[in-house]
Amino acid sequence: MLFRSRSAGPRRRRPLAATASAALALAAAALPLSAPVASAADPAPAGDTAVTVNASAGLGAVGAAALGVNTAIWDAHMNDPRVVSLYRQAGVGALRYPGGSYSDIYHWVDNTAPGGYVAPGTGFDAFMGTVKASGAQPILIANYGSGTAQEAADWVRYANVTKGYGAKYWEIGNEIYGNGVYGNGWENDAHADKSPDQYAREVKAYAAAMKAVDPTVRIGAVLTMPGNWPDGIVASGDSGDWNHTVLAAVAHDVDFVSVHWYPNAGGGDQALAAVRQLPGELREVRNLLDRYAGADSPNIGIAMTEVNSESGNGALTSRPNGLFAAEAMSTALENGVFSVDWWDTHNGVGPITTVGGETDYGDMGLLSSGGCNGNVCEPAVNTPFAPYYGIESLGALSDPGDTMLASAASGSEVSSHAVLRADGDLSVLLLNKSSGTAHTVDLRYQGFTADASAPAVRRWAPGDDGLVDATGTATSSSVTLAPYSITVLTVHPKPGTGPSSATVGAPGTPRTTSVGAGTVALSWPAATGAVDRYEVYEQLGTTVQLLGSSTGTSATLYNLPPGSRHTVNVLARDRAGHLSRPSAPLTFTTGTPGDSTCTVSYQVTAGWGNGFVASVVVSNPGPANLDGWTLDFDWPSTGQSVGSWWNANVTSTGQHVRVTNGEYNGHLAPNGGNSADFGFVGNNNGANPSPTVFRLNGTVCRTLG
Repeated sequence: MLFRSRSAGPRRRRPLAATASAALALAAAALPLSAPVASAADPAPAGDTAVTVNASAGLGAVGAAALGVNTAIWDAHMNDPRVVSLYRQAGVGALRYPGGSYSDIYHWVDNTAPGGYVAPGTGFDAFMGTVKASGAQPILIANYGSGTAQEAADWVRYANVTKGYGAKYWEIGNEIYGNGVYGNGWENDAHADKSPDQYAREVKAYAAAMKAVDPTVRIGAVLTMPGNWPDGIVASGDSGDWNHTVLAAVAHDVDFVSVHWYPNAGGGDQALAAVRQLPGELREVRNLLDRYAGADSPNIGIAMTEVNSESGNGALTSRPNGLFAAEAMSTALENGVFSVDWWDTHNGVGPITTVGGETDYGDMGLLSSGGCNGNVCEPAVNTPFAPYYGIESLGALSDPGDTMLASAASGSEVSSHAVLRADGDLSVLLLNKSSGTAHTVDLRYQGFTADASAPAVRRWAPGDDGLVDATGTATSSSVTLAPYSITVLTVHPKPGTGPSSATVGAPGTPRTTSVGAGTVALSWPAATGAVDRYEVYEQLGTTVQLLGSSTGTSATLYNLPPGSRHTVNVLARDRAGHLSRPSAPLTFTTGTPGDSTCTVSYQVTAGWGNGFVASVVVSNPGPANLDGWTLDFDWPSTGQSVGSWWNANVTSTGQHVRVTNGEYNGHLAPNGGNSADFGFVGNNNGANPSPTVFRLNGTVCRTLG
């Protein structure tokens, strides 16, 4: 995060061979969990939108550091008592320090930042006082730009040995890819070598020095967000782009990776729409970790340590950005992020605009800094802006330890997020993204039966003084959402039903033990209690498909399509037939046939964030000549497309691509006697994952790495 001068207000600127131990049961069709788990009978629909929540399709547990906020040493109000109380009220569990790009000029021992402004009373111990008082934990950024591994290790010693703060999460630098190596430079980096190779070498040195002081600290490396600049760019003299170079070197040395996300889509409705790109981009981060960390990948977390709708000027304090905060942060958590941290607490007044009748102060902060732009002044210091209420609604939705659930809305203007609480209650956050239309929502539950009592309701709607108690305005099956509003309902289970009635706990997180083209072997830690059997369910939106069951803690899943991606949960069934809470999810992709009569190599050879160049090589290891060929594949993401091509002919329909041979490469000799190559320039709006299945004249090919 880079800033203008303090007087202008800080601103960001920048361009399965293991087999089941008991009989395996396979299902041929999707089975909504109303079958294995009791559900309420659906009442006749009354609303214009249906929202379905599946209590047996888990997306993972909410962590203690889930909701985070950035703090900064140039913020004179960083440690105000009012700030502490607002953090606690919103459920903020992580505070990041010392402040974006300032981290790479900051020296903790004397609280200085040469070239930048440091406000009085913002030193490390003062910050830790706020951390402790708010019940949060710190995420600390070690100075990479002008610091050393020894300085970082000394900070760990002071924090965790001398003071006993127990600081767990430590990032190595901020946005180091912004050091000028890709032409655009805002991040301080005093190293003569500014390459990703040098950063990787230093990360290893920092990690070794810091863990020598305290082996329990968790070290994070900086990555670029897939699909965002400078993802895919290879600088002169480098062998690969930032992410591939760094992870190839440090994947077994770090405990988490840090990404930042500013969609910069124009704010308002455009920013809300851009959130749909986020799951694919985060999936690509996990794919990178799987590739380079292998079996260690599940132990490496993903933190989104900065997020806001815009990285500079924009509509930032009015209602649309409050909706964006709730939507983006909850989506990140549902897609494997353990901490998502808003940029920032106080920032500074910017361009003044009017949004939906509200004054927008162009301030990236959650709370007012009290500054003025001309004759227009912000409200009193520490007055919450709209993004604060978006985050507070997430604090109302869940507590650490709650299980996030799959949910979906039938209409594009409503989105939903849900959790199964530790006490068995189910909470649903409903967001109406329309600025002018109210929506009545019919609520449907799978794997959960609501009792007859009225749900508790918290609401942030136009005219509300913040997040208010609106109990009595909804039933467990229906609620009307005001335009541009967030509503959180908490419903209670009917006694004797749902996961709260089970006498067994959730199984541990499953892992793959082998992956083939059509079979995958899984294992998982046992659930607590007397388990009758375990059941493996695949998530299909808000319904599920029973893939297998076992009386032990392993199973092999059969008849899976080659190159297909699946997300599964394991649930335990007790001896009375009740299903437990779902395990954390596992996502895997099956392989392609090793004995196929065709092979395909697909390589991205260049990229620039929203575009790329791909090279494809096709060969024929089979026994027969091929004279003329057609290659079919599908893009994994809706934002991918082919622009221009060479050595072949390309047509596209939606996400499906068909390639036919060119004039001079139509013959493929048997036994791999020759190969045909072609390429294209592609576009990507968001993540750019590689296709997983290629069919040559209808035959599924073996995909080469």
